Amino acid sequence: MQVPAQVEYEKAASVQHALALLARYGPEARILAGGHSLIPMMKLRLAQPEVLIDINGLSGLRFIELSAGELRVGALTRHAELLASGFVGEHFAILHDAERVIADPVVRNWGTVGGSLCQADPSEDLSAAFAALKGTMLIQGADGIREVSAREFHTGPYETVVGPAEMLTEIRLPVRRGGGSAYRKVARRAGDWPVGAVGAAIWLDGDEVSDVGIGLTALGATHFAAVEAEEFLRGRPASSENLAAAGQIAAEHCRPVADQRGPVEYKRHLAKVLTESVLHTAVSRAGECG
Repeated sequence: MQVPAQVEYEKAASVQHALALLARYGPEARILAGGHSLIPMMKLRLAQPEVLIDINGLSGLRFIELSAGELRVGALTRHAELLASGFVGEHFAILHDAERVIADPVVRNWGTVGGSLCQADPSEDLSAAFAALKGTMLIQGADGIREVSAREFHTGPYETVVGPAEMLTEIRLPVRRGGGSAYRKVARRAGDWPVGAVGAAIWLDGDEVSDVGIGLTALGATHFAAVEAEEFLRGRPASSENLAAAGQIAAEHCRPVADQRGPVEYKRHLAKVLTESVLHTAVSRAGECG
């Protein structure tokens, strides 16, 4: 039986209380949100925090709202709540696409958006989706709130820019007209970690790509983003030939690792095919939103 090491437990009464507890206990403390990423790692002794700080009672971090032209998502928002939001589905279809293929209903009903992002697993779906959407993360500490782009949030596998006495509190996405987005994942079985996945958000000015974001999951893309493919597409017509070329560029610049899910050559091929596919879907959806 896999059993976590002994750990102390504190229940935060507010964000300020949680920050004070983090400052008191130092780097050996961990935030407990949904727990569906942290607890399995504790059982395997891959994570051995000395103190868990439970923030599940902080209702102020659980919201989805539109304000000042931005979608604002609280870090404690459950996956199922993001999936159930009609506004999110209308303006950010990529998030609904991604949420539908995250784990299973139990995880989606209890796991949190912020917890998934802070886990920083290279195979985690939402990180690529928010990278494609060019979101902004709000990180709160004793000195106030600072903003970090989604593409700067992750510094490496299982590592983020969140400091030992800080916590992610909110994600913001600009609501822009003329856009469409999509996410597609290939996994060995339903609910599994992906062999590879790609998300794309595209904004059109007529037939021309005015802006684009492409996020790659489990395919070795720096900061989850296919920057070279984005640079190629921006300012060009959204033609089938250009979308296919962008897929090839994404494949050439990602750095997948061979594992039990497949060799490098297969994963590069997957990056190409999935990138082209989600770009076509995003363009089609942008046309529908026109």
